Parts: sequence; structure tokens; C-alpha cells
Amino acid sequence: MFTGLVETQGTILQRIESAQSVRLQLQSHLPLEGTRIGDSIAVNGCCLTVVEIESQNLAFDILQETDQRTNFKALKPGSIVNLERSLRPLDRMGGHYVTGHIDCTAPILRWEASGRDYLLEIALDPSFQKWMIPKGSIAIDGISLTVSAVLGDRFQVWIIPHTQEVTNLATKQTGDEVNLEFDMIAKYTEKIWIANQFIPYNPTV
Repeated sequence: MFTGLVETQGTILQRIESAQSVRLQLQSHLPLEGTRIGDSIAVNGCCLTVVEIESQNLAFDILQETDQRTNFKALKPGSIVNLERSLRPLDRMGGHYVTGHIDCTAPILRWEASGRDYLLEIALDPSFQKWMIPKGSIAIDGISLTVSAVLGDRFQVWIIPHTQEVTNLATKQTGDEVNLEFDMIAKYTEKIWIANQFIPYNPTV
């Protein structure tokens, strides 16, 4: 579990493909004291398991489904990714609950400065509209952000200068694919609502 508050960034060193798997190696700027093989780290918002540690370099094996569902396919040496270690029970909860399970990728339609801030507009597949509301939460490449507007086939978020500076958003351009994870509470709410359509309500139970 993560908060969506990106700790730092990492730089992709290489992507090694084999018949068995894809291994992603990156140079991390995280403090790695206490990090062990088997730990979970969110890379662009996707929960991955550390399989190798060498100095400040980390390696992860990526499932075929993960590779297909995320923007990892576009990563190459030098690409910048967002990093966050998993949530500890005593951490401050500054963002929202982020599982690290990516729902889909979507292209950036608009990314521009607007006054002191930045406007980010991203395409929205109609099948995911049910989980999106203005002022709701969305994780974009692992960054916990607040939806400012839902415009049918797209949505917008506002980015403060600090977020633009300390995440990989500074490297993004229109057309780039980003990882999206929709709010877990919205998903559970939908499931409960659907279930209750077939179960008669009985307040005495």
C-alpha cells in the first residue's frame, strides 16, 4: 500500500527482455538503508518487488500483464520514473490509499503552464468514467492528485510547481502515456451498490 506522495525519482539503466520475463534495472535516489530483496516499491505508481540491490541500483522482474498494462513498454535508458516505498503503519497519510495496481494507461492531451501552476489533461476511457468525480482522487504515474474536472472522454488536474519539480512530470510531453490507478474507494462503492441491487434491504438484519 502506498500514499501517492512520490519520495524521489529514479533513472532507468536498462530493460532486459528474455523469453521468461522482463527485468527493469534503475538507479534509485531513495535512501536504501533497510531495503531488502522482496520489498515493494512503487515505480511510476506500479507496485514492484525488488529482486536485486547493488549500491543505489535496483532491479525488478515485470510480469507480462504488468508490462502490457503500464507505460513500462516505453521506458528506455535515461527515462525518469517516480519512486515511493511502501506505507508504514505510523506514516502520515498525506495522499490517498494507492495499491500500486495500475488500471490502464492514457495519453496526455494537454500539459501547460497556467499562471503559477500547471494544467494536466489526460484522456479518459468511457469504461472508467464511473470511478471519476470532481475533487476525487487519482494516481497518475503514482502521484496522488485531485481531479479538477471530468470532461467526458478526458479529465483535468492542476499541478503545483513543487509537484512538477520533484516528479517525472517535468519530463512529460503531450502524447506521452501515463499510468492511471483509480480510487479504490470508488471501486468498492460500485461493487457494494451493484451487490445491493440484488439483495433486498432489511434494516433489522
